[in-house]
Amino acid sequence: MPTTALSAADQPLYDIVNGPASETITNVIARMKAIDGNLAVNDGLKWFNRLYLMVTEQIDLNPPGGAWQSPVWLTRLDVIFAGFYFEAVADFLGGTSVPSAWSALFETRYSEGVDRIQFALAGMNAHINHDLALALLATDAELKIVPAPGGPEFADYQSVNTLLNSVMPSALTMLATDTLGVIAQETGKIGRLLAFWNICSARNLAWDFADHLRGLAGPSRAVALSTQDEMTGALGRSILAFA
Repeated sequence: MPTTALSAADQPLYDIVNGPASETITNVIARMKAIDGNLAVNDGLKWFNRLYLMVTEQIDLNPPGGAWQSPVWLTRLDVIFAGFYFEAVADFLGGTSVPSAWSALFETRYSEGVDRIQFALAGMNAHINHDLALALLATDAELKIVPAPGGPEFADYQSVNTLLNSVMPSALTMLATDTLGVIAQETGKIGRLLAFWNICSARNLAWDFADHLRGLAGPSRAVALSTQDEMTGALGRSILAFA
């Protein structure tokens, strides 16, 4: 139950993200589509969710060579990873403390003067830099796998990087385009933002951070996670303030 009263506008969104955990990519995509349909165009969360939906569909439809090397692992990672996003939204709307990485986006949802692409990348920053390492560890623990460098899981992870690197510019351009096909925002900012924040670099760092966390416990692990969260939150605020 929420610890604070929800606004009438946010109650439907809370109901969507607070439902039973998604178990398949089909469930994840359906939930993202429901979120998209619920959010107004002046809500910055809509544009992160729209970008996330676009890239999730691309990954689902375009395995390299027609098939992933470790499909069970990758699919489970994608589902668990998305769950961190849904949980963050539910916690924020429900009045529960959320990581600084996510509050950077949530607290500016309706800010004027911030482009859609900035909201989208601020969300990607939070989700990848804060959540992905934790999703990797949760997936590996559930499937009793410790991915090896050069192994099938790592190969699929790098293939996702390649796919994301190819679709991100066009996906962001679509976000910056209105329903009539007219460029609604200054698209030169896309290249500058992608130079400032690179999705493949962030994913590579998340893989390395997961490996680092495997060797930590207790206070050392808590400090590492807290430091990572603070840095991610600061980076998210820089993206949202980007001119």
